[in-house]
Amino acid sequence: MSISLKGDQPFENIPSIKAKALRINLNEHIYGTFAEIGAGQEVARHFFRSGGASGTIAKTMSAYDKAFSDAIYGQETNSGYVSESRLKKMLDHEVNLLETRMDRKEHPNKMFFTYANTVATIDFAKKYKGHGWMGIKFQTNPKEAFSEIHIHVRFHLFEAKAQQEALGLMGLNLIYGAYYKNDEPKKLLRYLYDHIDSESIEIDTINFSGPLFKKVDNRLMSLELVKNNMTKAVMFGPDGNNILPAKVFWKKNILAIRGSFRPVTLVNEDMFIKSTDIISKEKGFKEDKQITLFEITLSNLKSSNGDVNETDFMDRAKLLCALGHTVMITNFKEYYKLAEYFSNYTNKKVVLTMGVNNLIEIFDDKYYDELRGGILEAFGKLFVKNLRVFLYPMKDPKDGSIINSNNIHVANKMKNLYKYFKYNNRLLDIIDYDEALLSIFSIKVLEKIKAGENGWEEMLPKEVTNQIKSKKLFGYK
Repeated sequence: MSISLKGDQPFENIPSIKAKALRINLNEHIYGTFAEIGAGQEVARHFFRSGGASGTIAKTMSAYDKAFSDAIYGQETNSGYVSESRLKKMLDHEVNLLETRMDRKEHPNKMFFTYANTVATIDFAKKYKGHGWMGIKFQTNPKEAFSEIHIHVRFHLFEAKAQQEALGLMGLNLIYGAYYKNDEPKKLLRYLYDHIDSESIEIDTINFSGPLFKKVDNRLMSLELVKNNMTKAVMFGPDGNNILPAKVFWKKNILAIRGSFRPVTLVNEDMFIKSTDIISKEKGFKEDKQITLFEITLSNLKSSNGDVNETDFMDRAKLLCALGHTVMITNFKEYYKLAEYFSNYTNKKVVLTMGVNNLIEIFDDKYYDELRGGILEAFGKLFVKNLRVFLYPMKDPKDGSIINSNNIHVANKMKNLYKYFKYNNRLLDIIDYDEALLSIFSIKVLEKIKAGENGWEEMLPKEVTNQIKSKKLFGYK
């Protein structure tokens, strides 16, 4: 039996908090449980307050005590209790209980759901603002498999009560969106902030899965988070699923390579290979303590009219994932903002690999007009204790000479600042490079692909060429 959820929408504008909860409660087919551990005891109360909850809520469960939570869901080893691993265990356990205890013969039209969250709000000393995972496992047809939405949030409010209230509203919006906006996941994403101050809570990871979302690419959902200013940075792994930046970066050494990757060229590959080679030979190197990522800024994804071409974005994402890379999408046009972001999660070594043109831009004081302290403030944030720049050379288009850190041209008033950072081991030239690659530019490769010309294939890694041809990427015909 298929039960319609779309045709009975009585609200033309954003429904009130009570109206959302009441609509769920009054749908006789929706039936489920709430499991909230840690500090997130806020979502279920919206449904009780609105009325009519007796036909919707099978059970609410709050396991605040760690030992009691362990007795129900099992112990956590490496992931911790405020983790996606814990969230998944909670969702799976509660859904299993529903299916075990509710006889389908007696309730053939019930659509089961479980909402769960595991949260740590701001600590007493207000040093750690808090974060949490929330999710829903649900069905919109009694005979279909369950679909899931997992979300990670960060709090920006400074009172535990205010954080809990924001979480309660977002949890309500998630349940409502799961049932009434699952066919429009981009809108579902935006509606998570209904009745919530957008500055109060940040969503930095979201993953959709299950039959309702089989056409959803989680990389595009990541992009939506940055586009909608719900977060400043998102990450996804080679498998295309979104991953939590904090979990990946925590106490790790980081190598970040910024580019357009439109497409990935032999130059990009060489930057990656030579940078990792330098790092791997350094004292104390441990592979399991190192994370390498390819970063694309939102501004790099925008066309001349300011829009983001999703097809173009997916072409780049597919290539980088096919090469086995972790990808980061950020809203950090300026490098110092990227460095500041990394410093939130690690105090280990950070390396930014860039080309000569990027370094020249960093030493342009016009780049920092928005900062009261100008370039000095920016450099204080950029060149934190353990950050270095690996510089990939370029060939001068006029005379063919090689430009590196020794002969790069910066404005006269910036020369002393440049020398300070160069001679304090903050800049390192990549010297073991292939000069023949310096004439390769992705924009020229792209022009050749779109024009149907020959000769672009040898400018790209073999796997990239194969992917472009087999999947018809970047306008290849």
